Amino acid sequence: MRGYIKTASLFWWWASQWADPQAESEHGWLILAISAWLFARNLRLSKITQTSELAWRPLVAMLAGFAIHLLGYVMQQGRISIGGLLLFGWGVLALAGGRRWGRAAIFPLAFLIFAIPLNVLDTAGFYLRIGVIDTAWHLARFMHIDVIRNGTQLLSPDGSYQYDVAAACSGLRSLMALAALSLLLGYLNFRSWWVRVLIGLLCFPYAFLGNVARIFSIIAAAAWRGQGAGEMTHSVMGLGIFVIVLGLVQVTVWLLQKYQLARPGDAAVNNETAAVAVPVLNRKLLDHNSSIFRVWVTVTTVGAAALVVGFATHRVDALEFNPRVGIKLAADGVNPVALPAYLGSEWEGQTADISAIEHEVLPADTGFSRKNYVSLQRPNERVFLSIVLSGRDRTSIHRPEICLVGQGWTITQRATHAFAWPSTPPTSTLRLFPVSAAVPSTLLSIEREFRTKQGKTIKVPALMAYWFVGSDKIVASNTERIVDTSLDRLFHWQAHRWAYVVVQTLAPDGEIAALARMQAVLDGTLATFQLPLGAPVAVTK
Repeated sequence: MRGYIKTASLFWWWASQWADPQAESEHGWLILAISAWLFARNLRLSKITQTSELAWRPLVAMLAGFAIHLLGYVMQQGRISIGGLLLFGWGVLALAGGRRWGRAAIFPLAFLIFAIPLNVLDTAGFYLRIGVIDTAWHLARFMHIDVIRNGTQLLSPDGSYQYDVAAACSGLRSLMALAALSLLLGYLNFRSWWVRVLIGLLCFPYAFLGNVARIFSIIAAAAWRGQGAGEMTHSVMGLGIFVIVLGLVQVTVWLLQKYQLARPGDAAVNNETAAVAVPVLNRKLLDHNSSIFRVWVTVTTVGAAALVVGFATHRVDALEFNPRVGIKLAADGVNPVALPAYLGSEWEGQTADISAIEHEVLPADTGFSRKNYVSLQRPNERVFLSIVLSGRDRTSIHRPEICLVGQGWTITQRATHAFAWPSTPPTSTLRLFPVSAAVPSTLLSIEREFRTKQGKTIKVPALMAYWFVGSDKIVASNTERIVDTSLDRLFHWQAHRWAYVVVQTLAPDGEIAALARMQAVLDGTLATFQLPLGAPVAVTK
């Protein structure tokens, strides 16, 4: 998902992803159409006959789906709620249409998992993106094509072409669609579930190869004919990936069938022709009017569930917000306190504007405070300090590595580091995490590549550290923040406003010196914006 959607409706949130080109989830409409077709097809081919009895399994599924949806709503994890919705939907179909409908709906509803918004695989997509770019870059260098790589950016030394390999170009969007189509081919061609799953999983290495071929072909075309040729190749290879991957998958299916390594057959046909006996809720009512009774039970159950969900979500919305924050607030109660303009006679703080894209994609109640600190004695030494304070919604902050790589930086090393409070001597070193230090952080060694006028390639190193501040804890990773946020919502019905702190500086003089600059700036600023653990917390108005 890209951006923030202010809605309490799971249906509106999910469908809005499919309608937003920037969300890169447009394939959701195709997945929905295929699922509907599969359900109709499975019903047509099904040979199951059934007694007029009402099974208990659909009711259990509906109750479980209802509970999972509420769990996802409380934790503010929409994808968990989607899982509950799909399970609830199966219960509705199985209750209304009996065993025949229930069997026919299993795969089509599971297939809708591929329509979940793409950032459910954010972390996997990030590494896929880096892997594709890195492999294509090494392949280009092996073929003696001179190309510079900066994070997700690929550019020529002479400036004749420059591309930023976005997530869509690195295979995340195509991976979801290709995985769905690969699994579909396995489902339609084989009966064995292990073979179906194998065919679906093969799309991952095949998609990686296809996307490497796409990026390499763009580089080769641009090196041969310039930027325009690369852009044309980019457009053509968007379809080319599907041809390559689905072609490889279809060849695999053909080989399995040719050498009889798996049993072919129609996935939807079920040979159970005898009447199926299942537990009865009320046998007297289930006579020739059983279909009407099933519909009545289904409508009543769905209506009752809707009322309970509406009441429960209203209660959650009213109780979950906790106004406490672990940093100091400005007078408006939304933004963090303004950072100081001067740090003694050593550093001057210069205004760092909030970008338009940040205002566009983040909730309106997201708070900001940031400055670029310049050394008054050595103006070439600069430290960037930024604080982003989340509002009610957790989408205000996210994994920083994604934006960092998108800005052209390449991550070379990741470590943990602890910064000291101003009154505490900085006893930490670059790769150690001393117990005495107060602020744990994730430390990233990063670099960008430049070409000088003389044609020499140079790499400019830098350091970036980040951490997250809650009302009663400080964590170094986004995973810890998400887990803590989810548990707070689930067990305490509280949503703390988390602050995301970033410190970044160039490191041409080495990481130790760069880390010392970061600590020097924090010595003059940390106590002005962040509350130590155990101190009285600030309260949002």
